[in-house]
Amino acid sequence: MFRKILIANRGEIALRILWACKDLGIRTVAVHSEADADSLHVKFADEDICIGPARNTDSYLNMSSIIAAAEITDADAIHPGYGFLAESAHFAEVSEACGITFIGPSPEIIRQMGDKSEARTLMQRSGVPVLPGSDGPCPSAEKAQEVASQVGYPVIVKASAGGGGRGMRVAKDDQELLRYFDVAREEAKAAFDSGVVYVEKYLERTRHIEFQLMGDKHGGLVHLGEREGSIQRRHQKLIEESPSPGVSPELRAKMAEAAMAAGNAVGYYSAGTVEFLLEPDTGQFYFIEMNTRIQVEHAVTEMVTGVDLVTEQIRIAAGERLSIRPEDCLPKGHSIECRINAEDPETFAPCPGLITSFNVPGGPGVRVDTAAYAEYRVPPYYDSMIAKVITHGQNREESLARMRRCLDLIVVGGIRTNIALHSRILADPEFRAGRLSTAFLDGYFSRRETAREGHA
Repeated sequence: MFRKILIANRGEIALRILWACKDLGIRTVAVHSEADADSLHVKFADEDICIGPARNTDSYLNMSSIIAAAEITDADAIHPGYGFLAESAHFAEVSEACGITFIGPSPEIIRQMGDKSEARTLMQRSGVPVLPGSDGPCPSAEKAQEVASQVGYPVIVKASAGGGGRGMRVAKDDQELLRYFDVAREEAKAAFDSGVVYVEKYLERTRHIEFQLMGDKHGGLVHLGEREGSIQRRHQKLIEESPSPGVSPELRAKMAEAAMAAGNAVGYYSAGTVEFLLEPDTGQFYFIEMNTRIQVEHAVTEMVTGVDLVTEQIRIAAGERLSIRPEDCLPKGHSIECRINAEDPETFAPCPGLITSFNVPGGPGVRVDTAAYAEYRVPPYYDSMIAKVITHGQNREESLARMRRCLDLIVVGGIRTNIALHSRILADPEFRAGRLSTAFLDGYFSRRETAREGHA
């Protein structure tokens, strides 16, 4: 087992990794930007090192500074968390070349699955269903129009190296495709240093279903059931739950088989997630991508299975075999997670600033992952998420009741948040009935406008 792990991240995921290290008796090193000097992961780590100014490119994306910090502190492993360098094959290679274990899959696996276009081709060869679209990267808007004429509009232009909703544009006709193709490429180039894009058929009312995998370096691989992340804005998830209210036992078995085939196709190890789009009316599902890292919503799976995914991830990186069997991964009850963001609930514009008061809820079946506290200043340089509220119950109704209670009781003073939006979504009849789709928020805002007009 490792002696010391450097945590190459910030915020709540840095704290989550730190807790796992403490449980395993492993010393920790926190790296931080100048803007994060007062962060909790810095306060609670055994050692800390400033790696640069506030900007991501000067700190959390600065590979040389992070590797230097690991060498200075004699860390024998690096945990990248999610985001930043978590899915950088080059960073994993550099870490290993310096004799520092990268806690995640191999650089080869990251590279294979990180290139969305290449991953799509690999899944086709492995018998995993994919959306109709281009065979490999799409070099021009004219070629994209050829693909669109074959699969039919609407289509989506997606960055091959993409994630987090960046480098993605939906086009409903030839004119929009011409207008958006270069926009998507330029955004992808700016965000991922790669302007390579591909084109897929865009399904407007689907459910977003993802399967959590965990594999070891000895060929062991299990799935821990599915999560549903259909409640999204700008292709980023707001609410996740497990199990999905829209997946039957028979469909669950088919999707799990496809997810396992995807993992086995690359000899996957560490924590990873296979994501699908599901057409609710037909039960047809399609592979969209595989995330080769721990995800924001991993806590939902931890709540329903009782498996500590981060601890398991560290053990696997140290060469241990999986400590969990398929029968250990069966869901017990229901869990739901709401991402609390420092943002305007109507426009989604970030709202950084000083948190003047902060209180998180508790009680049975409640977990709050956060790095925020009273008098903490939310910086404007990073993702706006300040907390994850996760509840668990014997069934969906109990889990939702506990979440409604939590949203009523959480206190975040001094800044605007999306807490009220979460409460309204949970009260929406369509949500309560489990009729979810990736277009849910569009319909939700339309229903609100209709209701307002009716009261005018």
